[in-house]
Amino acid sequence: MTDRVEMQPWVLSAREQIRDLVARYNANGDTGRFEQVMELFAPDAVMEVPGGRIEAGHEGILGIFTGAQDRGRAADTSFYLRHMTATHQIDILDEATAAGRCYYQVLTTVGLDHWGRYIDRYRVVEGRWRFAHRRVTIDGQSPKSLMAGPTRGGQ
Repeated sequence: MTDRVEMQPWVLSAREQIRDLVARYNANGDTGRFEQVMELFAPDAVMEVPGGRIEAGHEGILGIFTGAQDRGRAADTSFYLRHMTATHQIDILDEATAAGRCYYQVLTTVGLDHWGRYIDRYRVVEGRWRFAHRRVTIDGQSPKSLMAGPTRGGQ
């Protein structure tokens, strides 16, 4: 995409809507508002997490979130979760599809719990940008991690 195309108003709007999508994913997921998280995914979206788990559709993806919450609470009764993302790169492919990738870090009661990358595909569904596909990688983790499984860096 040329710089001239990237400066068009619809491209700037799409980028900002996608940034907001990722922020809402973090905020709603961290506070257990999983219904709101599911609204951020296309109905036929796919999510891949470390360990080879791949889920499709809202019901399957919801299980990823509820399982993570259960693991965290079982490990620590004062459990809390905070995701931060950085270096979010967004490639607008056309008016209805985009790709992105960013780094994330997760804080829990142990401090920095684990970190890695989100590799995303986005698309417009009923006038709003949604996750079409999210791949989560783990590049590293604390020895006391409440959330992460075995490190699978470089995925």
